[in-house]
Amino acid sequence: MDRIRLGLVLHPTRDVSPVVDTIAAWAERHQVELTVREQDRQRVPESVRPVPEDQLTTGADLLVSIGGDGTMLGALRAAVPDPKPVLGVHLGKLGFLVEVEPPELPAALDRLLAGEYTVESHSCLACDVCGDDVVAFNDIALIRRPGQGFVTATLAVNEQQYGYYRCDALVVSTPSGSTAYSYAAGGPLISPATRAVVVTPSAPMSGISRSVVLSSDERVRLELRPGSAPVAIEVDGQVIRDGSTSGAVDIGYRTDAGLVVRLDPARYQERSQLKLSLLDLPLLPEQLRELLPENLRRQLGRREQPPPR
Repeated sequence: MDRIRLGLVLHPTRDVSPVVDTIAAWAERHQVELTVREQDRQRVPESVRPVPEDQLTTGADLLVSIGGDGTMLGALRAAVPDPKPVLGVHLGKLGFLVEVEPPELPAALDRLLAGEYTVESHSCLACDVCGDDVVAFNDIALIRRPGQGFVTATLAVNEQQYGYYRCDALVVSTPSGSTAYSYAAGGPLISPATRAVVVTPSAPMSGISRSVVLSSDERVRLELRPGSAPVAIEVDGQVIRDGSTSGAVDIGYRTDAGLVVRLDPARYQERSQLKLSLLDLPLLPEQLRELLPENLRRQLGRREQPPPR
C-alpha cells in the first residue's frame, strides 16, 4: 500500500494521549502522515499536523476514531460527503461499533498499513429537521422536557397518516442503532444486514404504543401536534435543537453512507453478542468482574493498561 494519511478523531473530553502517542510513534517509524482538527492541536504531539475541520476527512485516506461509539459516530457523520474507512479504538464503556482495544493498536495499525482489513458499510438516516439537513447513523430522537408534558406527534409514512404518539420520547433508528436508545425504549433488535427503519415510543401514554418497523424505501414524517411539550431533538445522542413546540422531521434511509474498518469480523461479532447479553444483567461492571475466575480478572487488568509504544 502507498504512503497513507490518517486523520485522528479524538474523544472531546477523555485523555487520549497514551493512544495518540502510540499512533504517533508508529507513524514516524512507517512514514505515515497524521492530521487532526485545528481545535485539537494542543492534545497531540507536534508531529501531528493540524488542519481545518472540513479538511480532516477530505485530506485523509482513513480515519482513526479514539473514544467510544459516540466518537465513532461523529467520525462517520463528518465523512458522509466523502466516506472514508474509520478504525475505532476503544476508550469507552461498552462500544458496539469500535473494535480495537488499546493494547491491540500497534498490530492493528500494521494490518491497516498492509491493507489486511475489510470494510463494513453502514447506512444512515438522512433527516430534514425543520429545514436543516442532518444525518444519523444510530438514531434521531424527539424527547420531552421533564415536567412539561409529553411529546405529541403524528406519524406519516410516504405521506399517508398512520396515527399519533403521546410519549416521553420518540426514537427513529437504523438497524445498527437498534441496540442503542431504541433498545432501551423497548424496541426490537434488527440485524445490521437488514435495510429497515424502526420507530419506537418511550413510555407511551396513548396512541401508537409499539415499535413500527418500516422498509428503507419508505419516508417517515413526524410532526408535532398543537399542545406538545417542548421537544429536544437528538441526533446520535447530540442535541441539535431544544425547546421546539412545532415543526416536523422528515426521515429517509441512505445506504453506504459510512465505512467501518473490520480487522476480524467473526471476533467482532462474538464480542457484540456478548455485550448484548450483558445489557440485560442488572449488575455493575465491578460486580461482573467478581464473577470471573482469577486468571481472567488478571487478563482483563492487563488489557486495561495503556497501549505499548
